[in-house]
Amino acid sequence: MRIALCNEVIAPMPFPRQCEYAAKLGYDGLEIAPYTLSEDPHRMGAAQIAAARSAAQDCGIAVTGLHWLLVKPGGLSISSKDEAVRKKTVEVMRRLIDLCADLGGRYLVHGSPQQRRIEAGETRAAALARAKECFAAVAGRAEQAGVLYCIEPLSSEQTPLINTLEEAAQIVAEIGSPALKTMLDCSSAGRMEKEPLGALAERWLPKGLIAHVQVNDRNRRGPGQGEQRFAPLFAALKRHGYAGDVAVEPFDYVPDGPGAAARAIGYIRGILEAIGG
Repeated sequence: MRIALCNEVIAPMPFPRQCEYAAKLGYDGLEIAPYTLSEDPHRMGAAQIAAARSAAQDCGIAVTGLHWLLVKPGGLSISSKDEAVRKKTVEVMRRLIDLCADLGGRYLVHGSPQQRRIEAGETRAAALARAKECFAAVAGRAEQAGVLYCIEPLSSEQTPLINTLEEAAQIVAEIGSPALKTMLDCSSAGRMEKEPLGALAERWLPKGLIAHVQVNDRNRRGPGQGEQRFAPLFAALKRHGYAGDVAVEPFDYVPDGPGAAARAIGYIRGILEAIGG
């Protein structure tokens, strides 16, 4: 189980410096938001990709995966009524799958709440059906690339589509691709699920659907900076032999990005030491 830092937390630093800082704090890797690397991340050239991969390797950390996939370029959506918009979005998704593989990552987290909204006059069912078609359209590419594509349930104040593990799992089951999974975002789960984190892990891990975990408090700060307790979650991950990655993803950086990253890894390493992980 590797512990990664979502790189936008320290994105004001140049990428090589991000790698150096994360490694010094004790992270095993960085989970990259593609928009932090390029205005058009799906069009990154071989030299730029190689430079980013080398920067991580030189610091002894991994690029574990990608998240926040559809921030750039603008105008993307998996739920839009406009077929041309969806076609462009699917092409970007496919290219980001290739980018993930080229960087050495092993998963993508599809959150991107603003790019899966319900347009005016639309029904939730119609928007969800189109989103599902987009996920199905990229599943084969993920299989070919040898990476996992994770549908992220997000809280309802962020997006009206796919808010619970149950909803994400249903889409995964209906599409039926071994490369399509769901994941646990602790902040959103704390707002949307009825069970605490440890119980959620105990229920969902045996189903083989959770391929990634992002740790953050329901107050959107880092783990250990709110009311949620993470020791039961890590104990459950250990008990079930979870071999995926865990990424630190605060949204409210207290005291600041570098400080939030430092506090989070100290908190998590303390838990892992206590449970023998």
